[in-house]
Amino acid sequence: MNVDELFLLGLRLQKIAEAAIPTEGIGAHPTSTRSVLVVTADIKDNPGTTVTGIAKRTGLAQSQVSDAAARLRTAGAVVAEPDPKDGRRTLLRPNPKAAARVAAVRSASIAPALVAATSDPDEAMALLERLKALLKPLD
Repeated sequence: MNVDELFLLGLRLQKIAEAAIPTEGIGAHPTSTRSVLVVTADIKDNPGTTVTGIAKRTGLAQSQVSDAAARLRTAGAVVAEPDPKDGRRTLLRPNPKAAARVAAVRSASIAPALVAATSDPDEAMALLERLKALLKPLD
């Protein structure tokens, strides 16, 4: 496998994950699920961050980050508070109380998405579990 193939595999896995996320009752939003997931991960890794900081770290447009952060706040996954050092800025951090939407996403099975995306979903699941065990955690 070369770098291109690995990158494309990563994109394919992202699409499978997006397909597994429950969408019932969330309505229409201007941001993609991918953007929301990227912003969620960044806020988790950088609690007390700003929209500008997230945009710089992720490469997403500031408007995408703002829309994703608003969506996360509405879902109760993120809390926002004024920056005590600069009242014009808003700091974002994960909500310490797991929101119902967060719980629904975390408990969603990827099995239906694997059925749709692979010829052998059981083997695919086993291989994904093995890869997860082999990969070192992100720092």
